[in-house]
Amino acid sequence: MKETKVELSNKKVQVSNVVTEKEDKLKIIVVDDDLEMRSLLGKYLEKQGFSVCALEGGKALDDYLVYSQVDLIILDLMMPGEDGLSIIKRLKGQLDVPIIMLSACGEDVDRIIGLEVGADDYLAKPFNPRELLARIRSVLRRRTGGNVVELEDNRGNYSFGVFDFDIDKQILRRGDEIVSLTSGEFSLLKIFVEAPKKVLSRDNLLEQLKGYDCAPFDRSVDVRIMRLRQKIEEDTTSPVFIRTVWGEGYQFMPN
Repeated sequence: MKETKVELSNKKVQVSNVVTEKEDKLKIIVVDDDLEMRSLLGKYLEKQGFSVCALEGGKALDDYLVYSQVDLIILDLMMPGEDGLSIIKRLKGQLDVPIIMLSACGEDVDRIIGLEVGADDYLAKPFNPRELLARIRSVLRRRTGGNVVELEDNRGNYSFGVFDFDIDKQILRRGDEIVSLTSGEFSLLKIFVEAPKKVLSRDNLLEQLKGYDCAPFDRSVDVRIMRLRQKIEEDTTSPVFIRTVWGEGYQFMPN
């Protein structure tokens, strides 16, 4: 890891912990105002085979993206100046790059808003770096159609309507088209297809989504259901596959 100065628009922008890039490495940007956090994540992800650029805020990120393409952004929500939610809103209107947001405990409202405006996943601080790595691989796998990790086993195929869902390869297809799913959406759909026609309460769904940090009255399940419906339902106001059973929960109807 070394300090690198990048020339941008006749200005010198300080970029900390830039890993030497190779064409065969996936590139990740870590945006966090905490220097220690940036350094730790940069070193860890570099050891896992990624090319990493660590930046301290939205301005540095914007400058970097002008000249470089990236595969994934890890973004802290609470930063001085422009906060993470504002950055997510801007980026989702400009480019199609998956974003994993980092949020401190207690930021449930911001976390849910982040999912609503387009973040692909979230992780609450403090967290185990291995869990972050699992989230990264999961998000990238779905974005690349399963090419990040190839699995020999091809069991776990489900069909509903015009969709084919391969759990092992973590791919949802509509005909020949791959439907991009976030980590939370994939986990939720997996729960539903494995329990067809069964009414699942919100508490039950929260419990099964055990890879996520869930608090009492957490509305993230509802956000994921809303976003999943947008991808698989013809009419979200009258869903065919994921139905609401008032006062009880949700029911997946494959046919």
